[in-house]
Amino acid sequence: MSVMVGDSTKRRSGLFSFLFTSPIIGPIAALILASIFFATQTNRFMTGTNFSLIVQQVMVVGTLAIGQTLVILTSGIDLSNGAVMALSSVIMTSMAVDHGVNPVLAVLLGILVCVAFGLLNGALVTMIRLPPFIVTLGTLNIAFALTHIYTSQTITGLPPLMTFFGNTFKVGSTAITYGSVLVFILYVIVWFILRSTPGGRYLYAVGDNPEAARLAGISTTRLLIAVYTIAAITYGIAALLLAARTGVGDPQAGQDANLESITAVVLGGTSLFGGRGNILGTLVGALIVGVFRNGLQLMGVSSLYQVLITGILVIVAVSIDQLSHRSK
Repeated sequence: MSVMVGDSTKRRSGLFSFLFTSPIIGPIAALILASIFFATQTNRFMTGTNFSLIVQQVMVVGTLAIGQTLVILTSGIDLSNGAVMALSSVIMTSMAVDHGVNPVLAVLLGILVCVAFGLLNGALVTMIRLPPFIVTLGTLNIAFALTHIYTSQTITGLPPLMTFFGNTFKVGSTAITYGSVLVFILYVIVWFILRSTPGGRYLYAVGDNPEAARLAGISTTRLLIAVYTIAAITYGIAALLLAARTGVGDPQAGQDANLESITAVVLGGTSLFGGRGNILGTLVGALIVGVFRNGLQLMGVSSLYQVLITGILVIVAVSIDQLSHRSK
């Protein structure tokens, strides 16, 4: 009997420990409280149609944030993801519309462009040992310039295959896009990889202490290049989702998407110091931004105040992370 009581006590202790130490609990609580607040302010908020709209609004940034999370977990940062996404989007749409390339091949070419930037970022960070901030600031400008050199016109008339993820199916009376489902699937896949594979554990180890990870036999160079490359693949997927949602290839797209993706990661509880965070927290962080902007819009609040509140949330989240890091 005493053994059973002891085991039960340990389980409760473990549960309480998880609730108070897991970085995802705070973002979930913030999301719930925000939803409750906006539900009391407008009766249009708490509807299936509105929740589906929120997910649609954040699915592109949410996909970019997957790659951004992987990079930040290694103590890096990627400022180029929005510009790389825009370049990929105009290339894949232009190839399909203007040059008659098979849409599947056009999408693959767009993703390959992202992979090239990922390899470049990873190589410069690991081989020349440049700071990730400087490297990705440079590749941001390169990608932005190449996008506008390639085309300054919005590309329309996309083939159905490229707009598929913008199509919807009904669950009850609520229309849900296939792109929203794809985003959730991507998060589950990455969550499983980070949680249950050696590669995921190596990534956390490198972010926590790269020198200790190297001494433990982990090839930090190969891992970092792989991280930047895999992150770039998610930017290519985001480019496809962007084209599917808007129905065009827009060279002006994604100019502030890098900051929005960082915002989602930070609000989701991932530490900017690396080595600590949860990919599902990033999803929650993206939804927090979407809920605040949607709720404030339904209340008739100016978009400037939406940006203001988002900025305050970021500062609060980073401050909590900083204080937590200092206490450790």
